[in-house]
Amino acid sequence: MRDQHLLTLESYTINDIASIIDRECEIKLSEEAIEAVQKCHNFLQSKISSGNQAFYGINTGFGSLCNHVIGKDQLRDLQKNLVLSHACGTGDSVPANVVKIILLLKIRSLAYGHSGVSKEVIDRLIFFYNHDILPVIFQQGSLGASGDLAPLAHLSLPLIGEGNVIYQGKIRPTEEVLAMFGLNPLDLGAKEGLALLNGTQFSTGYGVYAIIEAQEIMRWANCVGAMSAEAFLCSATPWDDKLHKIRNQPGQQTVAGQIRKWLEGSPLLETDRVAVQDPYAFRCIPQVHGATYDTIQYVMSVLENEVNAVTDNPNIFVEEDQILSGGNFHAQPIALVLDFLAISLSELGSISERRTYQLISGLRNLPVFLVKNAGLNSGFMIPQYTAASIVSQNKQLCTPASVDSIVSSNGQEDHVSMAANAATKLYRIVENIWTILAIEWLNACQAIEFRRPARSSEALEYLHDLFREQVSRMDNDRQLSKDIEATRIFLKEHSHQV
Repeated sequence: MRDQHLLTLESYTINDIASIIDRECEIKLSEEAIEAVQKCHNFLQSKISSGNQAFYGINTGFGSLCNHVIGKDQLRDLQKNLVLSHACGTGDSVPANVVKIILLLKIRSLAYGHSGVSKEVIDRLIFFYNHDILPVIFQQGSLGASGDLAPLAHLSLPLIGEGNVIYQGKIRPTEEVLAMFGLNPLDLGAKEGLALLNGTQFSTGYGVYAIIEAQEIMRWANCVGAMSAEAFLCSATPWDDKLHKIRNQPGQQTVAGQIRKWLEGSPLLETDRVAVQDPYAFRCIPQVHGATYDTIQYVMSVLENEVNAVTDNPNIFVEEDQILSGGNFHAQPIALVLDFLAISLSELGSISERRTYQLISGLRNLPVFLVKNAGLNSGFMIPQYTAASIVSQNKQLCTPASVDSIVSSNGQEDHVSMAANAATKLYRIVENIWTILAIEWLNACQAIEFRRPARSSEALEYLHDLFREQVSRMDNDRQLSKDIEATRIFLKEHSHQV
């Protein structure tokens, strides 16, 4: 029996969203949410039936066609046509775990009762979520203004029996899966197609995924950096709390504290140190990692605002007797912070690769390329190349998407955020950082063994021994791509232990 989670109108944190996803909860609307949805839907139906006033996207065309009034007998066709015509996504499909987040965020946004959709529409989306029927969405097609239109159209296609879904690990036609459950396609009512397509859930969903991963990456970066510093016989002075208190940067203080915790009780720290100062890649871990830590906190605050937002258009305010058309679908706040997060995470990869380079350079009594019989063996020479290549790719991906714009909809939509492009670039950077950290961890664990019989802290040695159950020490050359992938898996599977 799966856990159940009641979707309320209270604010959710990113960690709340992560918990719902991780625990694979079944979700349902709270009574308060049901009341808000039904009241708003009834209000909209009353407005449509009682007058001839034009409301954008409800009884008019869309975008530059906003002045074309649609007859009451064609409103359902209008909404169906909207979903079909906007399903223009292309490129690679969105990973299923990200689709799940996007679906959850769309349900939450509609549940506030400012969008005018019927409970039946939300119930069908919840059914899809609870039964892991995930619409196939494509990564390309959104400008990040007027909502993530193309990807959210693909999210909505299964409601009307169109498109494909991922079910039980396979891509299947929607009509086939609906038949399995004895369900018929929905007949969308006034504004329902527009409410589904407007919104920032595609970009925000990617952002939520990235920020959840970023928190785990941050913890691992500190752990991996501590292991590398141990193996390189770095001074403990740069971790001293007094240094960081006078800098007044909270992330820097937090990271230095975490490094001290990882190294606590290390006998290796008591061995002689030759160098007066260490390279920046080690000495400045608190400053560099700390800046990324602070960025993560800021980006999380913006994303949490968006997770708890209504971002379609127009919006309905029952108590005020108003239907207001605005621009809440514009994803500029998301575009900017996703670019910011991409840059800050990329820096974790950049400094990690520099530590890897130092470890293999034959310095401080470590063998060149961390292998015996160098020359006969190339050792860990080429994983550093791989890390360097990925670091350079990240730099290229960090070109901000949010500074770009392009005119669309015949000039009506003349400034767009490009948040979707920022989101998909960020996803690639997140996955790249895991690989870069895996390469550093692989090298650091090899390097620490050349310090035997001296040992590091109990915490680091525990992770080292656990890792050696998956990836053995390398004494002679072997295919290291397998080791890198195994190390990536190890880091992800043991994130709860760092």
